[in-house]
Amino acid sequence: MSVSSPAAPSRKFPVPLSYFSMPLGLSALGLSWRYGAAMGFAPSWPAEALLAVAALLWLLLIAAYAVKIWRFRADFLADLQDLVQCCFLSMIPITLLLLAMALLPYARLPAMLAVMLGVGAQLAFAMYRAAGLWRGLHTLAATTPVVYLPTVAAAFVSTSAFAALGFTDYAWLFFGMGVFSWLSLEGAILLRLRVEQALAPAVRGIVGIQLAPPFVACGAYFAVHGGAVDGFALMLMGYGWLQGLFLLRLLPWLLSDGFFMSSWGFSFGLAAMCGCGLHLLAQGMMPFLAWVMVVAGSGGIALLVLATFAAMRRGRFWLR
Repeated sequence: MSVSSPAAPSRKFPVPLSYFSMPLGLSALGLSWRYGAAMGFAPSWPAEALLAVAALLWLLLIAAYAVKIWRFRADFLADLQDLVQCCFLSMIPITLLLLAMALLPYARLPAMLAVMLGVGAQLAFAMYRAAGLWRGLHTLAATTPVVYLPTVAAAFVSTSAFAALGFTDYAWLFFGMGVFSWLSLEGAILLRLRVEQALAPAVRGIVGIQLAPPFVACGAYFAVHGGAVDGFALMLMGYGWLQGLFLLRLLPWLLSDGFFMSSWGFSFGLAAMCGCGLHLLAQGMMPFLAWVMVVAGSGGIALLVLATFAAMRRGRFWLR
């Protein structure tokens, strides 16, 4: 009896695009704790180790996705055409930008080249994905929080990357792209979550992306504005806390069928929340609230890592 080849069209590629949320969240948390180490709240090695793990995982996923393009072409084309899955492609350049910031203290020129590549890739993808939908190709059902990724998340991370390089004027340009893209999408996404059919249990974790825009925006604002906690930064944190409370209330529903890898949708927001808490601590502001943010952000991602290892043991990690 013959055995099907790995490239047989009847088989699905076992690593979905959404798995890029793992190095995205880990690298963001590593950068938050690099700042924490600089402020004296922790030694530097945990942050650097976390960034190294995130880089290795990102490279492994890039290699896996190259195999997908080569051997599972139908799955790759389906990703491009799927109104939801397509957005996850933007996590590739977003994570590249985060890793470029991680590399910056060690090798400025390669980091700068990586930033330019990441920014160019995210803008090109936003043109393809976001602008392409202006032709009436989108649906309300597909307007989930993942649509923040190509324009909102990518623009805010580009802001931080340009600010880290010292290109402040360009950083402000991208901050504007992120803020107004966020405001234009928020109402449509919340409308979909309120009035359309509920998301399936396996993908409900993407609702956790709602935590990210305010805290990631706040981190980008710190990067471009010198790190001072002012009224605007507190406003962003306040909205982030409101989203966090809403998501806390929804946790039983989000996890009604147990842990799925889509829960990594929380990771970017959790990492940014931790970074915002560390900024508060560095300026001696709201220490209780700040420590809650640091512990909840770091602990939340630690729980995601543990749940992922448990999913591997139970055979629920690979896509079937």
